[in-house]
Amino acid sequence: MKLKDSMLPDKPFKLGTTSFIFPDQIIPNVKKLGPFFDEIELLVFESQPAFVLPSKDDVKELLYLSQSQDLTYNIHLPIDVSLTCESLGKRQKARDTILKVMDLFEPVTPTTHTLHLDMPTDVKKDVGNQSKLAKWTENIRQGLDGLLKDIVDPTIISIETLDYPFSLIETLVEEFNLSVCIDAGHQIRYNYDLLQIFEKYKSRTSIIHLHGVEFFDDAIKDHTSLDKLPEKYFRQVQMILENFTGVVCLEVFNLENLNQSLCFLSKRFNNIAPNIIKK
Repeated sequence: MKLKDSMLPDKPFKLGTTSFIFPDQIIPNVKKLGPFFDEIELLVFESQPAFVLPSKDDVKELLYLSQSQDLTYNIHLPIDVSLTCESLGKRQKARDTILKVMDLFEPVTPTTHTLHLDMPTDVKKDVGNQSKLAKWTENIRQGLDGLLKDIVDPTIISIETLDYPFSLIETLVEEFNLSVCIDAGHQIRYNYDLLQIFEKYKSRTSIIHLHGVEFFDDAIKDHTSLDKLPEKYFRQVQMILENFTGVVCLEVFNLENLNQSLCFLSKRFNNIAPNIIKK
């Protein structure tokens, strides 16, 4: 266990990581990771076929692990369905799927459910087309309206910053009183102002997804270890983390990237043990 360094500030945030660090199911990951983290992001990227979702017995075990390890969870909702589709039928299917997943995990009292509001490729390619943008945002409004009719507290859903300017949907976030998931890596990868978006939405931000971004001559790779993040960007991240009391999730997907990220963070904050998780 890392000894306290009086020269470093204590971390004010809850530290988490994903449920896919080891190439295994959710529960084995939680058992191995739980002792070292405050929270685990349960990845539910896929909703089909039905057997890919955890069972009710799995959720009971997750509740036991939460209680025995003093651990909380957040849920990343499925990305194989979309509330932004032009098709009303597909939006209704997305609503039903999201509600099913939220109901499944209700016993573990998640801190937040993170939701993607994706932008279709044809809109991205013609983002200056106000007619297409208006139709897309109206589809989102209808999708959210259908979803939230059955949700008592809409702030339990956090809308993730993706590859388009978050300002395009900020009125919807406010209109429906939703929370925000700032994916710091996405903001850096797509060249948006991370400090500006945090300052603008910090009162709504319940969770930050944190991962490295590596810049090559002809490509950019994200969801890698924090030590790959250029220093100018990590200085921005550190400024945010020093004043953030929500959940910070190291959104990486293998042990090497996790341990390197923990080592990197441990040099900036107390109460973070570097490279302690073994295979």
